[in-house]
Amino acid sequence: MGDHIEIDSDICAGCGSCAAVCPTSAVTMNETPFEALTQVMDVMARVYREHAGEAPRLVFHTLAAGGDAIARLARYGDGLADDLVPLGLEHVDRIGHAEIMAAFGAGYAEVLILADTDMDREAVTAEVELARAMLIGTHNAPSRVRVIAADELSAAGDNGGRVSDPVLLVGGRRDITRVTASAMADRIDAPIPLPAGAPYGAIEINSDKCTLCLACVSLCPTGALGDHPDRPEVQFTENACVQCGICESTCPETAITLVPQLDVSKAALSARALHGEEPFECIKCGTPFGVASTINRIVEKLENQHWMYTKSDNVQLIKMCDNCRVKAQFHGDNAPMAGGERPRVRTSDDYLDS
Repeated sequence: MGDHIEIDSDICAGCGSCAAVCPTSAVTMNETPFEALTQVMDVMARVYREHAGEAPRLVFHTLAAGGDAIARLARYGDGLADDLVPLGLEHVDRIGHAEIMAAFGAGYAEVLILADTDMDREAVTAEVELARAMLIGTHNAPSRVRVIAADELSAAGDNGGRVSDPVLLVGGRRDITRVTASAMADRIDAPIPLPAGAPYGAIEINSDKCTLCLACVSLCPTGALGDHPDRPEVQFTENACVQCGICESTCPETAITLVPQLDVSKAALSARALHGEEPFECIKCGTPFGVASTINRIVEKLENQHWMYTKSDNVQLIKMCDNCRVKAQFHGDNAPMAGGERPRVRTSDDYLDS
């Protein structure tokens, strides 16, 4: 019906790709949920730091092919690098930018993904690129998110890339992503640019086009867009925006543009005004209604330009609220529903006098 999705269990392979890219966590994995995964990463990183005194590196791998590759390396090769902590999953396809950022938040110096096939590598590429974009400007951190092959498991890493202390991994995917990016960012006063299609960002409204119809507000599925209770105004909470594009595609004036970015400042958590105007006041009763620029534009287009608004006071109806407009039309000289003058009531005296 357009308000839900269905997953066919007979076809689903359980890879978790849908859960990795879902911006609202509407799709989640029952097997090793995100919260459990972050706890495991946090415990492993903390124990390693307590014993080694330095930041470890993390490698995601599949339990089957990835686990076999690590076992072969231990038996016939040099084994895993000393600072590399393996974390096995059913599918590495379920690793998204949130899992990568959570690993950095737990204190890992580098995050690696061991892809079994080219298909696995392609599945995680977009999320890896998104995580790298979030780490731009954090002391060479973007190069510390990589998709690797089995022969790279024994290579030692540079653990000097950790640029912040571990953060408290509490909340959902978006919460942990935001907190980690904020902790690792060199500066938080400027948004981090992200690639097109990223589930974080802002919107821009062309004030010359916008008529404040508020269609975008009524259709926003996450509540990122809102209105002002007392005046025509569009308000925006950036932290709630998932860049779904519904507002952009439904705007009748094409006045909305998506801006993919991650704002880690406190300003992103509160609603701010994007565009607003003063309401128009009824010329009869003074009640505010509509948008001043819209009413004035309608008057400009119709006054002395249309036969209904030429040589008449009909244009004044546009400047009235609903109640006053109805009263003016009902009691006006040219009221379409008005009857003739009501005749005087005749009495017995009238008949006697005649």
